[in-house]
Amino acid sequence: MTTTPLSYKDAGVDIEAGDALVERIKPLAKKTMREGVLAGIGGFGALFEVPKRYREPVLVSGTDGVGTKLKLAFEWQLHDTVGIDLVAMSVNDVLVQGAEPLFFLDYFACGKLDVDTAAAVVGGIARGCELAGCALIGGETAEMPGMYPPGEYDLAGFCVGAVEKSLILTGQTVASGDVVLGLASSGVHSNGFSLVRKCLERAGPNLPTTLDGQPLRQALMAPTRIYVKNVLQALAQHPCGGAAGGIKALAHITGGGLLENIPRVLPEQLAAELVQGSWPQSELFAWLQRSAGIDDFEMNRTFNNGIGMVLVVDAAAAAAVAATLRTQGETVYEIGRIAQRGAGAAVRVG
Repeated sequence: MTTTPLSYKDAGVDIEAGDALVERIKPLAKKTMREGVLAGIGGFGALFEVPKRYREPVLVSGTDGVGTKLKLAFEWQLHDTVGIDLVAMSVNDVLVQGAEPLFFLDYFACGKLDVDTAAAVVGGIARGCELAGCALIGGETAEMPGMYPPGEYDLAGFCVGAVEKSLILTGQTVASGDVVLGLASSGVHSNGFSLVRKCLERAGPNLPTTLDGQPLRQALMAPTRIYVKNVLQALAQHPCGGAAGGIKALAHITGGGLLENIPRVLPEQLAAELVQGSWPQSELFAWLQRSAGIDDFEMNRTFNNGIGMVLVVDAAAAAAVAATLRTQGETVYEIGRIAQRGAGAAVRVG
């Protein structure tokens, strides 16, 4: 009996396609290079030297994915922005500690590699890194036949940042009377999409054509806003402990919404009292709430509901911090105050 020789390609793994993707990625990654990068993409490990301007650098790391937003990317063939989401989820988390994102690595896994699709995704990752000012210095493309249905893939991202030890934001200096500022989100960002997809199913053919001036699909797939450069500028101008006070804590509003993310940066005895209506509800969130009959509590616990990043600021510095952020291009709302918690919840909206 003659056995026909098999190759890796016969088993479903196309090495040539992987090589072609690497060549497509290289110029994209090159655009993200910054101080500290010692080697480009292609080695077994990526090398990065912490900039010498740091006196006592502390490394801050973060990792995340995009979640079920990818299901809509597959269905609608919109692959060019989910890479921005991937970067945003990690760099915004690292930013919360007061850290500057330095470099980023990605993991792209699929059943069969489509070079055009993968290049679109990685193009978004590179764009996200540019927006965050961090370098895309490595990653992994895994082609695994039988692990994923045709046309589907998964993403994970990993970010490392640095902050001066003396400038780490811990939230421990937050006190009653501090002001809570909210930075507007660009939409749903990358959390709550299991519920978003249920809303789409329930609406069936009765979907709105546009939301907030954008076609429905673009409104829902709008990439997560990357707050890094603008907030780092505000932190530099208004540090905690400055003469007029400053920024004491940051909270990235991801899974768990406003109700579960703000308490993560507050001392146990304090609560955030948010004022209902102090920031506008977009058409997108109004439609989601209406189409699924979602109550206000669930909206604030599942979605960012229009606020993607929260700052807790000394009351004396609140106006100046807001002005700095507006100058940088952020939409800023004063959404509440810090108070003693007592027996109540850590976030109260009323």
